[in-house]
Amino acid sequence: MYDRYQSPLSERYASKEMQYIFSPDKKFRTWRRLWIALAETERELGLPITEEQIEELKVHKDDINYEVAKQREKEVRHDVMSHVYAYGVQCPKAKGIIHLGATSCYVGDNTDIIIMTEALKLVRRKLVNVINELAAFADKYKGQPTLAFTHFQPAQPTTVGKRATLWLQDLTLDLQDVDYVLSTMKLLGSKGTTGTQASFLELFDGDHEKVKLVDKKIAEKMGFSGCYAVSGQTYSRKVDSRVLNVLAGIAQSAHKFSNDIRLLQHLKEVEEPFEKSQIGSSAMAYKRNPMRSERMASLADYVMADAMNPMLVASTQWFERTLDDSANKRLSIPEGFLAVDGILDLYLNVVDGLVVYPKVIEKRLMSELPFMATENIMMDAVKAGGDRQELHERIRTLSMEAGKNVKVNGQDNNLLELIAADPAFNMSLEELKKTMEPSRYVGRSKEQVEEFLAEVVNPILEENKELLGVKAEINV
Repeated sequence: MYDRYQSPLSERYASKEMQYIFSPDKKFRTWRRLWIALAETERELGLPITEEQIEELKVHKDDINYEVAKQREKEVRHDVMSHVYAYGVQCPKAKGIIHLGATSCYVGDNTDIIIMTEALKLVRRKLVNVINELAAFADKYKGQPTLAFTHFQPAQPTTVGKRATLWLQDLTLDLQDVDYVLSTMKLLGSKGTTGTQASFLELFDGDHEKVKLVDKKIAEKMGFSGCYAVSGQTYSRKVDSRVLNVLAGIAQSAHKFSNDIRLLQHLKEVEEPFEKSQIGSSAMAYKRNPMRSERMASLADYVMADAMNPMLVASTQWFERTLDDSANKRLSIPEGFLAVDGILDLYLNVVDGLVVYPKVIEKRLMSELPFMATENIMMDAVKAGGDRQELHERIRTLSMEAGKNVKVNGQDNNLLELIAADPAFNMSLEELKKTMEPSRYVGRSKEQVEEFLAEVVNPILEENKELLGVKAEINV
């Protein structure tokens, strides 16, 4: 096992559940389900296929004789026909009707749609659980004042919970996109070599109504609302592009979150979970590196870049189909899903264990708050009879002096002392300190959190309560 390449997505990042969805066993079992659905449909529409033949197919739908298929593929160099042959070996009575009227894309493309749909549902379940965990965090810290940043420069205060709603909102938008794409997923059906269903017209003696029912019945048997109305030999590769774009959207949201957590960990305000015996650095024993957030960002970069693959495939297909999509699809689709699966497990794990340090948050906020309180101070001084324009200029000058004291001299912010010493304001230091209550400057942060959770997030969680309870398992 150590002498050949193994994908880190399987070894380190993706869950067993997502890995199985893209496993050979899942693929080939789905092929057999599709062959059964086709045979049942053809029998129901009048072809001479017996119930005994179909039952034989059902008996062997899961016990796939892989060695027979593998040996046959060495001889014929065709994966689909190798599995048709292997299935026929197990089902001698039914071997003559397996894959009747179909092309390779009947099993290949329909299976791709089925697998992507199942994978999207798993992504959706994990996304809902991240939303749930992040909502609890936002609610818990909705009233905790903290310094907000624009351009990573100190701006007006917000609350820790309000900042979390910015991450939450991105995820709710992603959920909307996932739900939309899931609602549009359809099977290819059985369209034939160029999408005209000519082989089925031949099978059913030119009966168009019966041929129209082939796709409808197959879709119903496989749990889909329908098949795409038109196609070439394959479903439009824009479907793959649409799916990968949704995954890339989730990656964008996760990357933004991971950036913020890493910056906050640098500030020592909020920290991702750190195991008791975890080593942060091989050289610097004191370090607590935000490696989970960094891993999220790294995987997110991959997924966003991966979204280019189906774009290139969709844009360069020739007419009814070319095979230059196949190798790319085998890589880009599964690995995009495996990476997003790993990202969401990391996201859930980080949020579940986030550590907040209120004292550090308060210290940094209070060091900057005098600057942010100047407008309120000026208004109070005007009410006491001061000249607004004169006071504005005095505050500007004193703020520059206080800023120099902090940046050049490395001392504490002494703006309040400077204002108290200026007779133009006629305010004592005690009066000024009373203006330094952080909750006065966070605006409607707490109320916005409560409204957002009540109006947007809680309905999502209520609608999906049967999906809640997932705990992420990650490789530390």
